[in-house]
This record gives sequence, structure tokens and C-alpha cells, in this order.
Amino acid sequence: MSTPSPACNRALAVFDTKHPQYLEDLCKLVRIPSVSFEGFPAEEVTKSAEATAALLSSRGFENVQVLKLPGVHPYVYGDFLHAPGKPTVLLYAHHDVQPAGDVEAWASPPFQPTERSGRLYGRGTADDKAGIIVHTSALDAYLSAGEKPPINLKVLIEGEEEIGSGNLGAFIDKHLELLQADVMVLTDTGNFDVGVPSITTSLRGLVTVEVEVTSLKQSVHSGSWGGPLPDAGLALSKILATLADEHGRIAIPGIYDKVRPLSDVEKASLNSLPFTMDQFRNQAGIVECVPTLPACGDNPWTMIWREPSVSVNAVEVSSRRDARNIINGTAWARVGMRLVPDMDAHEVESALIAHLKAAAPYGVQVNVTPLGAKGPWFTSPEHPAFSAALRSLQAGYGRAPVLIGCGGSIGFVGPLSEKLGGVPALLVGVEDPYTNAHSENESLCIADFYSCIRSQIHLFDQLSRI
Repeated sequence: MSTPSPACNRALAVFDTKHPQYLEDLCKLVRIPSVSFEGFPAEEVTKSAEATAALLSSRGFENVQVLKLPGVHPYVYGDFLHAPGKPTVLLYAHHDVQPAGDVEAWASPPFQPTERSGRLYGRGTADDKAGIIVHTSALDAYLSAGEKPPINLKVLIEGEEEIGSGNLGAFIDKHLELLQADVMVLTDTGNFDVGVPSITTSLRGLVTVEVEVTSLKQSVHSGSWGGPLPDAGLALSKILATLADEHGRIAIPGIYDKVRPLSDVEKASLNSLPFTMDQFRNQAGIVECVPTLPACGDNPWTMIWREPSVSVNAVEVSSRRDARNIINGTAWARVGMRLVPDMDAHEVESALIAHLKAAAPYGVQVNVTPLGAKGPWFTSPEHPAFSAALRSLQAGYGRAPVLIGCGGSIGFVGPLSEKLGGVPALLVGVEDPYTNAHSENESLCIADFYSCIRSQIHLFDQLSRI
């Protein structure tokens, strides 16, 4: 572990006195309900962008701009370019958030940040307004110590990540020169556990489809017609049941053919993770009497990070509230598949659609509508930037970090890195297994939030040395 520079130490000393202000910066942003989904007030996302821009300026970023494309939620950009000859780092986060969901299920109002038992609760606390504050606080700590950061900084805060970053490619194309950098730091992932700093090196891709089964022109009385008529709900159930075998593995032929085998280094890394199966079950919320699937084995993270999975996200056959004695004429479901290296998203989409149609019983009509196909992302942590990040995390958290995968998808990471010339992407963040991102009672561990900022202060120092 290399010794921090005097400037880094002075910035860390400032952080020790100013960290309550940085937490309040986060609370101010969380109070803005910047839900980017259609049907929610777009002006709140604009308000959030303006508040983010004001924060960037107040914490020392220069050339701060709210950048817009027609019909797109606004982005925010800023920079601090005063280290000639040193690396330029593009910092990324997003200021839009998910809807609150079931407000009654929140223990405190979703857009009123509330501290309980060492955690800060509120929508966007962890995903991803904390990421914004990590960037602004690290710069402010240097500047408040009378120092300039030893690298060049650019920051991009997106406004539509939670709805798929559909316009990010067009945005990057328009502002490519502005965003050029040597390294990216994206604070939109999480740690393996509370207090266990982590760098994410793989993300699963995602293929999503809607499947609709039709057997009758309309639903009919089950007493008058039950027996000879095919029920769409039963037909859909039979189709969905063919997606996985009795061990929980995907049953679509050839689906595992292109899955990249684990290297010896990856196997050793997975086997070294600090967890127990009891801890995993508790974090996942598995009902006590329900086992994990037989295919899981002794290390569930191997399946979550490096194997494909299939899930039935939603089913609609009449409704629980309107349950009647009928034979349903139509039934609908949304099916999602997570992909891993080296699976091709469009090949998987075609295979999934073909399988769903071929599995149709009773001669029912099956219509499958693709909703999107995004490939997986994987990086080998061999670039010196990863070594710098590992040293920084150890210094910031006071314990050795781990390299992890992520079972979810962040569709912009690969395209953003590619458009910038394949620069290394460092994925860090403050989420943990108890964060409940996208669910009710989202929260972050305040101690880890502070540790993440300390790590970022160290990271500026460490990256300046490569």
C-alpha cells in the first residue's frame, strides 16, 4: 500500500470535519422526487438536474452545464481540469430515481430522508444520488484543504438511467469530445456486504419479452363451457413451465453453449468471498422452509454472476380482485432472461421466442413481443487503474476489497466505455444486500457512504501516479 500524498492527507483531514455537510448534500437531493418514468412529473427531474448543477458548482466543479436533448430528461456536466499531463477521469452517476412503489410499505416517507440505526432511508439515497455526492465531496475536500486534485476531473450526471438510458448513445455522440477521458469511475453499483468494499467487473445482460396466449374470442362461463375448451391461463402455465428443468436450469436448447467458463483466478476469487449460505438466505429473504434450487451448489454467487437465468416477471390471467368462474380466453406474461459472457443478446432473444412458440399446447395462439435485448459486460481487472482502485478502497474502508460480479444489468457501461475508446471502467458504489434499491425502504449504510468518499479522495491520489 503506497503512502498517501500530503495533499491527500490534508483532504482527508477536511473530510473528517465536513462529512456532516456532505450527508446533508445527499438529503437535499433525495427530497426531490426525480422519478424519470412516464406518467410522473418531468419538471421534478428538471428540478433535480438544476439542484445537481448548483451542487456541482458549490463544491468546486467548473464549466457546469445542464445539457439536454429534445424530449429527454436533462444531464448535468462539470469539470475541473487543472492537472496538465495527468490522467483525465470521467466520473459518472445519475440523478433520476425509481418510483416509490407502495408508499404504505415505507417506514418513513420515501422522499423524506430519515436516519435509523446507522442507515439513511429514502428513494435515491443509494441508487444513485449518493454517487453524485461521492464525486462532489471528494473534490470539495481537496479544494477546502487548499489543494487541487492531482488529476483532471470530468463529471456526467445522467437523468434517465432508471428508464434504460435509451438516449445515452445519442448524447455521447453529440458531446463525445467533451467527455473524452482516460478512466471512468461509475458509482452506481454496490459492495458485497456492509463494510466489504468491492469493484464490479461483470454485469449480466438482459432480454425481455411479453408473451400473450389466446384461445377464445372472449372468456366464458366455466360451468357452461368447461371441459372441451382450452383455457389460456392453463396453456400459458404449461408454456412457462418449460423454461426451466427440475434442477432450476434453463431448458432452452443450446442456451449454455456460449457461456464463458470460469478461469482459475475467477474460481479462486469466488471461493474466497466472505459469506455463508445462512447469510445468503437471510439477505435474499428466502422463506425458511424453501431450499435454494438444486443447480445452486455451494456458491450461489457463481450462478448469479456468471450463469444465465430466467424469470417470470409478471403474469396476468383475469385478476385476483376480479376472480370469476370462467375459462380465460387470454393470458399474458413478461419473461426476462439474464445473460453472461459470451452470450449474444439477439441470439438469445430469438431462441427464447422460438421456444415459447414451440411450447404452445392445445393449438392456442401465441404472440411474443420483444421488449429489449442488451448484452452482458465483462472486464479483466489488469489495467493499472484497477490496482489504484483496490489500494484506494483498502485505504478508505480499512479492509481488503473484493472483485465481484453483478447479477443485474447496467446497459450503458459497455457502450460508454466503447465510445470513449475502450477506457477502463471502475464500478464502485454504496449499495449493499440490505439497500432495497428499486423496492420500498431503500437505504444506505452511512458509515459505508463516508468510507466510499474517503476511497474516492485516495483514488484521485492513486490515479495520478499512473
